[in-house]
Amino acid sequence: MSEKSPYQHIVSTPDTAGGKPRIAGRRITVPHIVIWREQMGYSVDEIATQYDLTLSEIYAALAYYYDHKEEVDQLIAESEAYAESMRQKTPSLLAQKLYAQAG
Repeated sequence: MSEKSPYQHIVSTPDTAGGKPRIAGRRITVPHIVIWREQMGYSVDEIATQYDLTLSEIYAALAYYYDHKEEVDQLIAESEAYAESMRQKTPSLLAQKLYAQAG
């Protein structure tokens, strides 16, 4: 059962997307929307078109972000740290092959 937030279109359930706030009925999280908008520079229209979202879903995610900025920024930082640790533990096979060819 999902817990409806006061932000229309935003839900959070422990068994979906690690409990991160997300677009209802989707696995697209608020951090995804924030990264696409704030870090990658996508417009709201581009996000809507590329991910088949409504403008109201995107604006709800952004409203949630601005009301919970510290929490969402922490989720993004944790995800980036995890991705970096995985990159360190699992080197790129292509990079290894190119390095071997260059040597």
